[in-house]
Amino acid sequence: MVRMFFSRKTLAVCDDQAFARPSFDIKPSTVPAVSHTINADQSGWYPPVMVGAESVRARLFGRGYIDTAISLMRRLTPDVYTSFLLDYYADGLRRFGSTWFYADIVTVLLCLADLLEPRTYLEIGVRRGRSVAAVASIRSECKLVMFDMWVSNYAGMENPGPEFVRQELGRIGHRGPIMFVNGDSHETLPAYFRENPDATFDLVTVDGDHSPEGAASDLCDALPRLNVGGAVVFDDVCHPLHPELARVWNQLVVSDARFSSMTYTDAGYGVGFAIRKF
Repeated sequence: MVRMFFSRKTLAVCDDQAFARPSFDIKPSTVPAVSHTINADQSGWYPPVMVGAESVRARLFGRGYIDTAISLMRRLTPDVYTSFLLDYYADGLRRFGSTWFYADIVTVLLCLADLLEPRTYLEIGVRRGRSVAAVASIRSECKLVMFDMWVSNYAGMENPGPEFVRQELGRIGHRGPIMFVNGDSHETLPAYFRENPDATFDLVTVDGDHSPEGAASDLCDALPRLNVGGAVVFDDVCHPLHPELARVWNQLVVSDARFSSMTYTDAGYGVGFAIRKF
């Protein structure tokens, strides 16, 4: 793999298919729930972040987040995909019990919201709000900023829009600030950050444009805005219709020393997550 380092303005897919990393020139804050603090008269010998992907992995597979996901799904408005997931979860638990090491975007977000106690959450690709509801169900006062194009009949299913998502968040008791940004994330995300130059987030999900160039662009816009100790989640890393997403994830996050990452590909369409170490 050839690694290429450019500023965000020169992001491109090169002839050798290497994706350019963004410039991390935004000063982030630190996520208090997972960071060591020192007194003013002490030296900070280590970086402050005290957990990485292995700690998240142990928590993810050891604390019953599939059961938590089932409980969440039953509180949301049902659709054909939710019904499938509930049957899939129940079948896996029935067959394999505590030895079923399964993860998806919902269980990962439930785990990370529980561990990180995020104050701010950014999501690119919202649809019916299942993923953002996972975060909001754990952190009811978290600030939520959501980007979507609200494409009709997305993936063969209804895509009812932001007011529906707002109602879903109300169903699970969210009380924090909510912001919807409608339109193409490749235009709206840079515009949002131009208008909010100091905006940073404790937790970020990238699940929008599934073309390799589009997914890379969304990651490169969002990653510099992730706080130290915060986590980024990237969906569909082994989806058979989007095989290039794994390469995007590996080049922009897994191979970057700033991040401690895990990529789950055992079942389903896969999901990756990473903690920003510095």
